[in-house]
Amino acid sequence: MNQEQVLDEFRAAGALLEGHFKLSSGLHSPVYLQCAKVMMDPARAGRLCGTFADQLRATGAQIDLVVSPAMGGVVVGYEVARQLGVPGIFTERVDGEFALRRGFEIPAGARILMMEDIITTGLSSRECIKTINDWGGNVVAAGCLINRSGGRAEVGAPITALATIDAPTYKPEDVPQAMQVLPAIKPGSRDMKA
Repeated sequence: MNQEQVLDEFRAAGALLEGHFKLSSGLHSPVYLQCAKVMMDPARAGRLCGTFADQLRATGAQIDLVVSPAMGGVVVGYEVARQLGVPGIFTERVDGEFALRRGFEIPAGARILMMEDIITTGLSSRECIKTINDWGGNVVAAGCLINRSGGRAEVGAPITALATIDAPTYKPEDVPQAMQVLPAIKPGSRDMKA
């Protein structure tokens, strides 16, 4: 599956949106990728995550465990773990910081794939990786279905993405006039600070 075919999967799911969006980072963008709509179709999820698993295997990375940040990475991380034949767990925010709950543990030295749905600034990925490191895990790769930073986001590990796009983001005070006339929609799941 090439990059255009990956984006076609998002389009077919009605998950590649254009307009004026407030992202969970607080930034604004004319492009939004609603990964949850893509992952709600098990066949589509299997195709995308299977392709990702094949690309990751081609890098030679050896993975013992997949760890994802909640909420967006949970389904993607589970399906990639299933495709790789390894366990998958997730971190959750507790008092604003990622932590392991539900009896999850990371064995010291375990080779970890940190798996996200979408990377924009890389903040959630970096926070998840910090939690993994705090547990003594070894993050050997970071992954996402779509890297919307144009490849500029740094997360602290090599990133494998099914597609990389350069979707512009703006601080609220820098939103272009053409976007300002549209209502800002917040389609994500995380509460943002005002």
